[in-house]
Amino acid sequence: MYKFKPILKSTIWGGEKIVPYKQIASDQKQVGESWELSGVKGNESVVAEGPEAGTTLPQLIARHGAALLGKANFERFGEEFPLLIKFIDAQQDLSIQVHPNDELAEQRHHSKGKTEMWYVVDTAEGAHLRSGFSKQVTPEEYAASVEDNTITDILADYAIRPGDVFFLPAGRVHSIGAGAFIAEIQQTSDITYRIYDFNRRDANGNTRELHTELAKEAIDYTVLPDYRTHYIPAQNCGVELVSCPYFTTTLYDLTQARTIDLSSLDSFLVVICMGGHATLSTDGGDPMPVHQGETVLVPASARTLRIEPEGGAKFLTSCIR
Repeated sequence: MYKFKPILKSTIWGGEKIVPYKQIASDQKQVGESWELSGVKGNESVVAEGPEAGTTLPQLIARHGAALLGKANFERFGEEFPLLIKFIDAQQDLSIQVHPNDELAEQRHHSKGKTEMWYVVDTAEGAHLRSGFSKQVTPEEYAASVEDNTITDILADYAIRPGDVFFLPAGRVHSIGAGAFIAEIQQTSDITYRIYDFNRRDANGNTRELHTELAKEAIDYTVLPDYRTHYIPAQNCGVELVSCPYFTTTLYDLTQARTIDLSSLDSFLVVICMGGHATLSTDGGDPMPVHQGETVLVPASARTLRIEPEGGAKFLTSCIR
């Protein structure tokens, strides 16, 4: 099992929740994102401890291959880690954006698309998210709404609370609103089309580049009655939140020890500690203590994962089935 050094990113919209949540020492201010597990070029995660400390995630994959990723994942992705795991703390509204699907991203950028999900960790008063259209619009009506600053009027806007889940397939227009502190699990891709940025200007008086036209073809204009992911919370068992070709994410709210059988899983398992303290161990190996805000990568070669909470602990796990 591996822990990695977090990659903290200060942003103009960032808050001050991530550093204390992760229980780390840092003087960095306005930390909008902590990249927990990343193979993105220029932002590669580095092993934090143990005999392979200092090794980057791509180097780890090159060294262990299918034993780390799983046979099918290694054949499909090679030495690219297929998921990007982040914590995001928004003190202001983020831009409204959309991500292309695999086909369009390959055609335009020789890249993967981006399907993602959000799990709400914490909220400030008035916290909200936008996901999907609230009514049927044409591509032309969408473009006109950006031009006349009414795009927010045609998006579904949700008041949120901790534990809320949103699944965002590529093509769904979305934005993270002020007061939202979330965990994000996504395909490894940095392709984002910024649709609208509330006419904000930087210190030099410049507005950020928008990709209104590029987004027009990438958007899925389907309207759903509800974009929130509904699930029934339960203790001491796995509650599946999202299952798609890109990741399967499960929530564990534990007050007692649990052993997860991984013997039929041909995939790594990402384990994100959302709250509390616990000890993890695989196949009777050395125990690894974890606490709130830490992310652990369990290799595909592991047959079992035992989680022993201290009092209570909450986890998200993610793999590729």
